[in-house]
Amino acid sequence: MEDSGPTKVPAIAARETGPGPGCYSLPPTVGFLNHDYTRFASPAYSFHQRLNNSIHMKDSSPGPCYHVEPELTRFGRARGPSYSMLARAKPPGLPQTPGPGTYSPERVPPPSQQRPPSFSIGARTKYRLVDAVPAPNSYMLPSLLGPRVPSKPSSPCFSIAGRNKRGSYSEDLSQTPGPGRYKTTDPNIYLCRPPAFSMLGRYRKPTRIFYSPGPGAHSPEKVTIHRVKAPSYSLGVRHSEYLMPLVVDAPAQ
Repeated sequence: MEDSGPTKVPAIAARETGPGPGCYSLPPTVGFLNHDYTRFASPAYSFHQRLNNSIHMKDSSPGPCYHVEPELTRFGRARGPSYSMLARAKPPGLPQTPGPGTYSPERVPPPSQQRPPSFSIGARTKYRLVDAVPAPNSYMLPSLLGPRVPSKPSSPCFSIAGRNKRGSYSEDLSQTPGPGRYKTTDPNIYLCRPPAFSMLGRYRKPTRIFYSPGPGAHSPEKVTIHRVKAPSYSLGVRHSEYLMPLVVDAPAQ
């Protein structure tokens, strides 16, 4: 028999010796230093050493018993943008801007014209508390009116009787003049006269539009061309009997 050579056996993966996991330099997924940036880092905690029962004061802070938010890291807060929902804003009210009717430009005089001085009446000023000067009504001087002043000569005095209500103005109000009895003075007499303007005639010839007759210029009810009309006559002018005929020189035949 002839030898045909070694027989081919299928490859077994377990027999293949390849590089182990330590041959690859992949970034670790544990801790924060050189952490794989394609993976999320979980929260990490550190453990303190056990405290002994000595009498000396040492750090007795509790261990990892606090709830630390996952986005808090040793390098800061790592999370995406967050938004909060507020209440609906109050609708804006009506604008406080004054309208066109608030202003009165007709009351403002022209700035180029002169006008008389105007004054305003203010409120009474407050009294000064430190002013100790007595007022005029603090003095009690004797009256100089009438004949009862012994140290002063008295002038002739007369007594005025009261007004009679019968037939007076307080009884009949029609006797008092009303506001219409007085005439107002023209401001142009005691003030500078403002500029006056007059209206002139039309200075341009009207266009063709103004020559066209309007709807009222036509009388369609008087048109009788399209229907039968009764005979009508017109009255001529009466001529004088002494009117001479028109004589025109004619050539002799």
